[in-house]
Amino acid sequence: MTTFSELINILFWDLTAAILLYVALNILVRSLYSKPSTVRRNLPPGPKGFPVVGALPLLGNMPHIALAKMARTYGPVIYLKVGTWGMVVASTPDAAKAFLKTLDTTFSNRPPNAGATLLAYNAQDMVFAHYGPRWRLLRKLSNLHMLGGKALEDWADVRSSEVGHMLQAMLSSSLRHEAVALPEMLIYSMANMIGQVILSRRVFETKGKEVNEFKDMVVELMTSAGYFNVGDFIPALAWMDLQGIEKGMKSLHKKFDDLIGRMLDKHLESAHKRNAKPDFLDVILSNHDNSEGERLTTTNIKALLLNLFTAGTDTSSSTIEWALAEMIKNPTILKTAHNEMDRVIGRDRRLLESDLPKLPYLQAICKEAYRKHPSTPLNLPRISSQPCIVNGYYIPENTRLSVNIWAIGRDPDVWENPLDFNPDRFLSEKNVKIDPRGNNFELIPFGAGRRICAGARMAMVLVEYILGTLVHSFDWELPVGVDEMDMKEAFGIALQKAVPLAAMVTPRLPPHCYAP
Repeated sequence: MTTFSELINILFWDLTAAILLYVALNILVRSLYSKPSTVRRNLPPGPKGFPVVGALPLLGNMPHIALAKMARTYGPVIYLKVGTWGMVVASTPDAAKAFLKTLDTTFSNRPPNAGATLLAYNAQDMVFAHYGPRWRLLRKLSNLHMLGGKALEDWADVRSSEVGHMLQAMLSSSLRHEAVALPEMLIYSMANMIGQVILSRRVFETKGKEVNEFKDMVVELMTSAGYFNVGDFIPALAWMDLQGIEKGMKSLHKKFDDLIGRMLDKHLESAHKRNAKPDFLDVILSNHDNSEGERLTTTNIKALLLNLFTAGTDTSSSTIEWALAEMIKNPTILKTAHNEMDRVIGRDRRLLESDLPKLPYLQAICKEAYRKHPSTPLNLPRISSQPCIVNGYYIPENTRLSVNIWAIGRDPDVWENPLDFNPDRFLSEKNVKIDPRGNNFELIPFGAGRRICAGARMAMVLVEYILGTLVHSFDWELPVGVDEMDMKEAFGIALQKAVPLAAMVTPRLPPHCYAP
């Protein structure tokens, strides 16, 4: 006799098969009855894919690598059918420029997806918001009061103080002959920097369980939001959550919502005690409206804080981690950086942000890390608002766009010996003027155009200042018993090191240089 649970299981799989069959027949019927056109024949080349799911199975666990291989076969602009959606991928500087500069207006919006809906408060944030008045208000307030040049100058003392706390913790680990777990240190420091700017307080007073939980939450968000979720591409199957991604997103969103809610409550409770200059949250709470009549809700504000605390910590920290890993793996690069810093700064004080323009080799190291290990390997997706032509190919309306920044950084037609980590390439006459802020499409770690990462300027300051301070302050080497640096990647919106960097540090400066 069939048990009730067995019956439910049979019905579930019968229903699943029926849905798949329905979707497949629907696609087949539409393809049989649709009229052939020259427009359809002029789509960019790409792999055929499979019925119903299209090219989704071809992307595997490392889509940026799979798409880079496809580009070598099909060319700089490829077109894939992923479920019911079309997707175009640009994999060279010229192709990226065509989409992100020439057709910037056409590709100014983000496609709908579970990450935007379930994590980012139904796209009420700045990253996923529809291009329009609310997005412009969020961007304007963020640039004026946190992410722009003047705002960064105003909060320089916060960065210096938090870096001092991190150095002190690393020095303590050194004296105990313990390896430094770099990702935790960086997340702790950067979250406190952002906390002081946004909320006028350090969000983590001590490095411990709470910090590690926050780091795990940030990594989980960046990983899950980077998945190619079947439900995003085959809407008829979204309710089934076949990969379990949406269930995880809902749970993670609740954790972040609770955390951000507590931050807002504490900020409001302490308002009468704060006599210092207004922080970022004070500013956005008092600037709800813009000239276009857009009003920020509490949900918009919580979504924006989610952006700033996650993207503001994870992407910069992963770039610093990759750069240090490459320098430990290549001791000659580390020695050259030390020599430059000792010549410019000396060894009786800490690095200051005002020293950075005088350290071209350090800046070259940062650019090389952006090139070889871009924080977002596939630039955040966009979607076409109307049909367009690129390189003679027709791109239909509602086509998703991915720019493979990882592939551009490793293209042998663009970079000599692209798999080598070689900062000297940015000191040569050919590349010395290449800038990562979105105008040189050989190096676009933050994207380009109107949807370029809003925090690009802040990220560059954080990466140069923190990486420079860590290099100047310590010698770095692998822990005893670890013979080789593991450089494997873990895919997500942000490109993580699969094995987090742990290293032994030896101080190079007098003890007073390690105080907050």
